[in-house]
Amino acid sequence: MPTVTYVHPDGTKHELEVPTGKRVMQAAIGAGIDGIVAECGGQAMCATCHVYVESPWADKFPSISEEEDEMLDDTVSPRTDASRLSCQLVVSDDVDGLIVQLPEEQV
Repeated sequence: MPTVTYVHPDGTKHELEVPTGKRVMQAAIGAGIDGIVAECGGQAMCATCHVYVESPWADKFPSISEEEDEMLDDTVSPRTDASRLSCQLVVSDDVDGLIVQLPEEQV
């Protein structure tokens, strides 16, 4: 099962085994990880599941959709080239070892 590591702004890390097909957001919410709010429940409509995904992981996910791009413009923490909505990131064997940085704020 692929692992995903969630890194808080203070450097605290939570590593989870995540079933393939589950979204990065769903795994965090299910494990009670602070830092991902997911107010809309994963519909790419609130930008409260914002994360930063650096290389080499960023290239392993599909490109940002038009809807996700619009929502990323509304994040509370600064948008960067590494910004993604974790509700749009589906875990696969290709992303085993994924590291996502959580932003300072979501709401």
